[in-house]
Amino acid sequence: MRFWFLFLLAIVSLPGGTELFGQGYPGIPTEPKPGDRMLAEYFERQTRQLTEACLAEIETAEDWQRERGKYREQLFEMLGIPPRKQRTELQAEVTGSQQHEGVHIENVVFQSLPGLYVTANFYLPIEEEAEPYPAVLYVCGHSRQKEGEISFGNKTAYHHHGMWFARNGYACLTIDTIQLGEIEGLHHGTYREGRWWWNSRGYSPAGVEAWNGIRALDYLQSRPEVDGERIGMTGRSGGGAYSWWVSALDERIKVSVPVAGITSLHNHVVDGVVEGHCDCMYHVNTYRWDFPAVAALVAPRPLLIANTDKDTIFPLDGVVDVYQKTRRIYRLLGAEQNIGLAISEGPHKDTQPLRTEAFHWFERHLKGRAAADEVDTVAAKVLDRTTMRALDRIPADEMVTLVDHGFVEMAPAPELPENAAAWEEISAGWMTALREKVFRGWPEEGAALELKEVAREASEFRGELLQFEFTSETPVRLPLVLALPPDARPDKVSVHVVDESGWQEYSKQRFDPLRLLAVSTSYPTVLVAPRGIGPTAWTDDVRERVQVRRRHMLIGQTLDGMRVWDLCRAMDALAEIENVRDRELVMIAGGKMATNVLFASLFRDGIAGLNLAGLDESLRAGGPDYLNVLRYLDVPAALAMSVERHHVRLFGARAEAWEFVSELSGKLRWETRLDVFQTAGE
Repeated sequence: MRFWFLFLLAIVSLPGGTELFGQGYPGIPTEPKPGDRMLAEYFERQTRQLTEACLAEIETAEDWQRERGKYREQLFEMLGIPPRKQRTELQAEVTGSQQHEGVHIENVVFQSLPGLYVTANFYLPIEEEAEPYPAVLYVCGHSRQKEGEISFGNKTAYHHHGMWFARNGYACLTIDTIQLGEIEGLHHGTYREGRWWWNSRGYSPAGVEAWNGIRALDYLQSRPEVDGERIGMTGRSGGGAYSWWVSALDERIKVSVPVAGITSLHNHVVDGVVEGHCDCMYHVNTYRWDFPAVAALVAPRPLLIANTDKDTIFPLDGVVDVYQKTRRIYRLLGAEQNIGLAISEGPHKDTQPLRTEAFHWFERHLKGRAAADEVDTVAAKVLDRTTMRALDRIPADEMVTLVDHGFVEMAPAPELPENAAAWEEISAGWMTALREKVFRGWPEEGAALELKEVAREASEFRGELLQFEFTSETPVRLPLVLALPPDARPDKVSVHVVDESGWQEYSKQRFDPLRLLAVSTSYPTVLVAPRGIGPTAWTDDVRERVQVRRRHMLIGQTLDGMRVWDLCRAMDALAEIENVRDRELVMIAGGKMATNVLFASLFRDGIAGLNLAGLDESLRAGGPDYLNVLRYLDVPAALAMSVERHHVRLFGARAEAWEFVSELSGKLRWETRLDVFQTAGE
């Protein structure tokens, strides 16, 4: 899209760009661009920092006892679950039953929240005299069980586990996931559906699966057949991940056996196994954890980590790394006998050897049975899935398919404060949230910019065109282009922030770039291209670009959030350039970059104004994504904070969308102002 304010500049590619960066990462093109190499080094550096920091402050048992509560609160937050989230009535129903091979099977449905239906099968031994039974919560991996329009739920694919537990004296509840249950929700929001606003909401389906597991424990404890003090949990693949979440969050799980559900952050980000996982496998990594931090929260309860040795999406080296770092915590607690590692030969598959190891672990730690070798360890599929449905129709009030819109509580629309003091308190709270919850993945301030002039062209009548590079953060080197007209006015600089189409529009022109200065205003003009644009552009492959963005979330960032940081650093660089350092900046951008510029303006001084075209009215359904931002504020709040300090002009905007900002500015009598124009060229 062309905006009236993009003028004057023709861009020359930076020399020597391909020599700035390191090696590629799995999945990039065979002839990578400089940006691909930059990403490889960037992700490796960031991941190494997080890995080295993981649990590093825990040196004694006392350290862990002191910090464990904080870690658990952070995990609740990163899964989008308030620790004391209201537990509404389960409204549980048994909708059918059958008996087979000495096992009583019930079809069960309950609501973990109103309208959030969880479909399940409940397995019980028929020998009533043995009650109450120890219980196992079994959570399922990704197995589609569907005929035509009818989904039987992935619980039916794993019914052999429930049958085995019941035949051997356990109660077992097997629950469907939201992605592949009887009511079909979504796990692939960022992976496949372009729902990047999940990041802005701080939402992951992992949180819903964890919550459903926690409420499943409530259901188990409501059943008189169950010994509520002896509950274990297991599942494989996706079910392995959900076993981690629930076992880490809820100490009612006394014994845990996650199977093929965890590996190292290095595997996910650097080795690329993130590309084989949907969003349900990940918390929103606000606090920048590596995965041993999740595993450690199970300590000192009995924990068996189980995996095969040829699992390509849970590689053996990463599984062992998680085990070793978690075992250190168990050792500090004097509970090393309670952690085990079971590795069997095979691919990513529900193999009998893995099941056998899990069965023995539960026998020993949940039942206290010494003669575990006598247990029948063969788990066979014997039931007809068509008899295991809990629902004969989809309830009209179901919220499973809409859960991403409401599971995580969003910040309310801002209201006018009573006075300036109230506004100061509100805006200070928003800024704290931006620093600590939204842009927590930014580097520390103060690193060297390493500003370097790399090219210069001059004309006696048209002025000069200067090209610079600066370091936003290692290894991200970015371009900055400055056009200096003759007799430039001394007070302001026009700073144009472009996306890839804007960069290409100017860089592909085939004439002397200084010719454009003949129609220039008298202000110096700067062009800024954040990471991934122009000289630092990476692969054009659509699928790989999706995975680049998903990697950012895994290291506690978003791509747009880091572009906001790039703009802050670009403003820092301008403060070091002799011809513009003492001038105020007029920041100019359109589309998604307009929103990035708006947020950057909250973190830097020296800005005279913003000229923004097509500014997003909200981040609730699109635009840039910033981690967790919608839990605290939306674009109108950010605009209000910017208008307090700067003159802002919006182009292609609806005045009614910004009434809060206009009314606030008038009420508090700010000297700055907001101008809104309906068209881009007013």
